[in-house]
Amino acid sequence: MASPDILPQWSTPERRAELVSLFSRCGGFCVFGHKPCLVPEHHYTLFIEGLIDDWKHADREQKAIQWLDELKALHSLGERRYPLRGQFSAISKEIWGGHQPLFYIQNLGISGITLKPFAKVRLPSSYMRLYVDLGNALRGVSKNKKRKAIRYNKPLAESTQNLVNRLVREAVRDAQGY
Repeated sequence: MASPDILPQWSTPERRAELVSLFSRCGGFCVFGHKPCLVPEHHYTLFIEGLIDDWKHADREQKAIQWLDELKALHSLGERRYPLRGQFSAISKEIWGGHQPLFYIQNLGISGITLKPFAKVRLPSSYMRLYVDLGNALRGVSKNKKRKAIRYNKPLAESTQNLVNRLVREAVRDAQGY
């Protein structure tokens, strides 16, 4: 048996005062003041059991919230958190931008309208795609090598690849307004 000095955790001074004032108002009978009350849940002893259960539930919720706050405080680094995409300072933005390529050649293809080769180009840090007409850039390449470059992304000869890169670079600069 527990010592009479020890009170349950839900029994704060304010709550005990509320129980006493409720008892003094109803006299131990119907808490809503009905004289011939036939509803058993309105009787003082049954009513305070539900009230105490509500207080216990509120205490559990409060402890859970405090525990989560303490857990966050323990595991946080105390540093400012940035959005997922991050933020650049002026210097790091320049460094990052300096290391970005001007374009990415995604595919080579043959236009169904003009029957001339083109390159599908993606601009970095953008959703924009450009389709660059290569004209006669692949004229010196054999039919087999063109097909392999277009279908399987096989590399072209270095001189041809440099010509394609130059044409794409000019088209990208024109598109960006340089």
